[in-house]
Amino acid sequence: MKMDRKKGKKENIFQLCLLILIIIFINIFISSTNLRLDLTQDKRYTLSPLTKEILKTLPDKVIIKVYLEGDLPLAFKKFNQAIKDFFDEIKNYSEKNLFIEFIDPYDRPSNQIKPFFEQLYKQGLQPTNIKIKDKKGGYEEKIVIPGAMVSYSNIDFPVNLLTNNINLSGEENLNNSLQNLEFNFINAIKCVIKEKIDKIAFIEGHGEFDEYQTGSIMRELAYYFEVDRGQINGHSGILNPYKCVIIAGSSKNFSEEDKFVIDQYLMNGGKILWLLDETNINNDSIAQGNAFASINQHNLDDQLFKYGIRINPVLIRDIQCGLIPVSTSTGYSQNQILPAPWYYYPLLIGNSKHPISRNLSLIKSEYASYIDTLNIPELKHYILLHTSNLTNIRKIPSVISLNEIKTPLSKQEFNKAELPVAVLSEGIFTSVFQNRLLSAFKIKGNYSFKERSVPTKMITVADADIIRNDVRYTPNGIKIAPLGFDRLTSQTFANKDFLINAINYLTDEYNLINLRSRTIQLRLLNKELLFNKQTKYKVINFVLPILIIIFLGLVINFFRIKKFSL
Repeated sequence: MKMDRKKGKKENIFQLCLLILIIIFINIFISSTNLRLDLTQDKRYTLSPLTKEILKTLPDKVIIKVYLEGDLPLAFKKFNQAIKDFFDEIKNYSEKNLFIEFIDPYDRPSNQIKPFFEQLYKQGLQPTNIKIKDKKGGYEEKIVIPGAMVSYSNIDFPVNLLTNNINLSGEENLNNSLQNLEFNFINAIKCVIKEKIDKIAFIEGHGEFDEYQTGSIMRELAYYFEVDRGQINGHSGILNPYKCVIIAGSSKNFSEEDKFVIDQYLMNGGKILWLLDETNINNDSIAQGNAFASINQHNLDDQLFKYGIRINPVLIRDIQCGLIPVSTSTGYSQNQILPAPWYYYPLLIGNSKHPISRNLSLIKSEYASYIDTLNIPELKHYILLHTSNLTNIRKIPSVISLNEIKTPLSKQEFNKAELPVAVLSEGIFTSVFQNRLLSAFKIKGNYSFKERSVPTKMITVADADIIRNDVRYTPNGIKIAPLGFDRLTSQTFANKDFLINAINYLTDEYNLINLRSRTIQLRLLNKELLFNKQTKYKVINFVLPILIIIFLGLVINFFRIKKFSL
């Protein structure tokens, strides 16, 4: 009997040692073969093939410094951990050329903290205010930098990681930020390692916005492209070096020669971003009380119509709108300027199904019109921005009065919904100069006329103000406000993000922006259910594990007694 027990004990020890050796062998095998399994339903830890290709071809050392570190609330700690998990994944494909460092901005002498934050802000990283618990159980505000700097060969590229959609909860915004992690970092890496910088151009000469009115977006675009400005002057082929041209805020007629150059640029595969006002309104006149709204004569309607786009010469009024400063003086009290809702400043909503506008916050517009798309077999149109479900149309010409604020429209008068303001068009376009006598035009240079385009794309926005930033002229020089910033509410709308995504989509031959289509399902606990049945769940969580352990102990003891009692 004793021999059997000794033999059984030796067998148990042998089996335990064998199990330990097998586990060690499996761990060594997995670590050496880089075997990784993503068992999540939404494949949140699976990288796209394009991402893997970019990481494997890193020419030299790329350094990423993440500034979201230190004493953070629980939600941001989870976000920080998700970033670290993402880096653990991408480092396996980078051939040891990727170096990641997490930096606590507060880990320095107190007199150096503010200058350090200012330096990061100048480099393009956006700070945000959060509330954290203090030692006394209260809350205190703290500034954090939810961003990173990607560096390669003396080139720095700022990456802002936090999505801030005012229509969504904090959990939803953080989840959307997680969804965009791969795109944000891989897009930044692609930009810094790119050997040849693509060129884009702003067209001038037809009353377009100047370099100050577009200064904010030009500064941002400079991280991605070489940005030029200039006039066409009827020179054939002058636009050929550019991956994309931007026509923003034209208020004067385009000559037929300039239209021909733009048309043939599109026919040869060029990409165009049109930002056009279909109405003329003087905001200074509005501030005085009244302004006359008339049709803007830019002479592009026939060209856009041939490309399947019609901008309706009307004004959109939306119940979801921005603010305008209004004087509240009654003659008996001191004059006060207060903000009031202004229906003519629609806050536009992005298409959640397209990577250009997905997960974006509201986009600020002023005196926008809406777009109709024509059914052309070889073209596809996708709505990128639209109005809310409560929209009204104002026909022009007409007089717009600031007194409309005092007599708001009834809800029943907002009888339109989701009117398109920005549209992407893709496919084969037909030239607006088809069957026209070209010798009648004074076109400079040699050209080979094409009636039909190669497959290409363009984006049309029925409001030029989406790209215009505020400009202030001060004794200390010209001050350019960030694009989308509203000084009345101190809120920054998503105008810049939308335009950057739009231009990247038009110029990106790798379709990297499609990474923004990734969806990670947000699984939140039912807080109402937890509150109503919290006692039940507490008992289950604390008592049930103890009962299971006791039950297993009794079962094991029963079989041990039965085995050794023979």
